Amino acid sequence: MSDSPLNPVPTTRARVVLLSGPSGSGKSSLAERSGLPVLQLDDFYKDGDDPTLPLLPDGAVDWDSPLAWHRDQAVAAIRSLYETGRADVPVYSIPHNGRIDTRVLDLAGAPAFIAEGIFAAEIATECAAEGLLGDALCLRNGALTTAWRRLRRDVREGRKSLPVLVRRGWRLMRAERSIVERQVALGSYPCAGPEAARRITAAAWATEYSAV
Repeated sequence: MSDSPLNPVPTTRARVVLLSGPSGSGKSSLAERSGLPVLQLDDFYKDGDDPTLPLLPDGAVDWDSPLAWHRDQAVAAIRSLYETGRADVPVYSIPHNGRIDTRVLDLAGAPAFIAEGIFAAEIATECAAEGLLGDALCLRNGALTTAWRRLRRDVREGRKSLPVLVRRGWRLMRAERSIVERQVALGSYPCAGPEAARRITAAAWATEYSAV
């Protein structure tokens, strides 16, 4: 990558904090409150007509499977943000089941950034191996709390029809413990929101301190 004025290389390379957790656990809200730039990993979902999408036994798309997600594209965006401070990222519409635009995410000199989504833990090992990782966290709450937050959000945003949301919510509530266990096994540290916020701040400070 050129270090010309038109394409400068950042003097401090911002590492990523991967923020996973069950759907509805509060990842987006926590990321927004952190004040750091946020890469929304859900924007790397596959389009609804992609023939490689995984299916549930009833024939519906399993949007909670990591096979419904462009893992390599997400890692490439994180790598670009680390190396250059910028990345072209997709804008995905869940109600439309597809990408509707692209945008430029610019870290603007931030010491760290958050990549949040239900599949964040899937790339923790890869990011760590490449030196991109500042921390990997898994937000956890009680299953009922998460289910209620998820339903309110999904209805408010009109993500799917109410029957689809209720069926998915029931399935995810029953599976929440195994979801958290899997994300922890993949390398994420389980914690509630206050501790996650402290660890995010620590990761940002660690990057700034290492540049001094």
